[in-house]
Amino acid sequence: MAIALLFSGQGAQKVGMGRSLYEHSSTARALYDEAGRVLGWDLAKVCFEGPEAELTQTKVCQPALFVHGLALHALLREAGRLGDVRFALGLSLGEVTALTAAGVFDFATGLRVVAERGRLMHLACEQTTGGMAAVMGEERSTVAKLCAEFGIEAANFNAPGQIIVSGEKAAVAAAVAAAKERGIKKIIPLNVAGAYHSRLMEPARAAFAKFLEGVLFAAPRLTVFTNTTGQSVSDPVAIRAALVKQVVSSVLWEDCMRSTAAAGATEFWELGPGAVLAGLARRTEKTWSVKSYSEFTDLGG
Repeated sequence: MAIALLFSGQGAQKVGMGRSLYEHSSTARALYDEAGRVLGWDLAKVCFEGPEAELTQTKVCQPALFVHGLALHALLREAGRLGDVRFALGLSLGEVTALTAAGVFDFATGLRVVAERGRLMHLACEQTTGGMAAVMGEERSTVAKLCAEFGIEAANFNAPGQIIVSGEKAAVAAAVAAAKERGIKKIIPLNVAGAYHSRLMEPARAAFAKFLEGVLFAAPRLTVFTNTTGQSVSDPVAIRAALVKQVVSSVLWEDCMRSTAAAGATEFWELGPGAVLAGLARRTEKTWSVKSYSEFTDLGG
């Protein structure tokens, strides 16, 4: 057996996530308490009690999902269940979680990285007027033509027939309005704060690059995959460059998943709320074995 760990991206968060881990495990409790000290605010309280509007903020949900994923990882390790883990990958911010699970950063460093990433992206959202939409059931070439016509970008290739586009809010709205005329049957505007993984995030990318200059990257102990290419990456310099580029580039999640399977993964374990990544995996390849871990009761099997 060769297990690949999957870590959640923004949008998977929900109020109450991780509460059972905190209540039933001193290991998880220690991570949430350390996170509060590192961040300077009570992450556990926002995760467990909300309000939802606060948890949904980019600068809050990114560290929240990071800590939740690594609390699950710590409990599985404590139970001796990570012996067959060979791979780690994460969707967008989840890539930082995956890198931390792979030993590129320690917990506190990884948390500072993801918190700064979230803060800078939050600022970029406030400084621009961006939007996103989900295009369903279409080929990449069709979406590429739509993006070229309306000056928007493909932000996420999540699974076959699920592509997210991103850009200026008015341009995304125009693309949505014109989609049917272009033969696109289903395109859904998303309720997001900004145009993630597009050129509108350039201020965040530039500042994040400067921040990461002061962060030490170790070689990963697991095979990790980068969203920017869908391929494995192991050199610390290349990992740093990929994290910077990822802020403004397309998330090639489907490619990451297929590359992991091709590299020999026989099981995918999602560590995060909502089983979002499990759903994308099944949409990509029904024969893949996928498990989702979110709360304490999930850790029994």
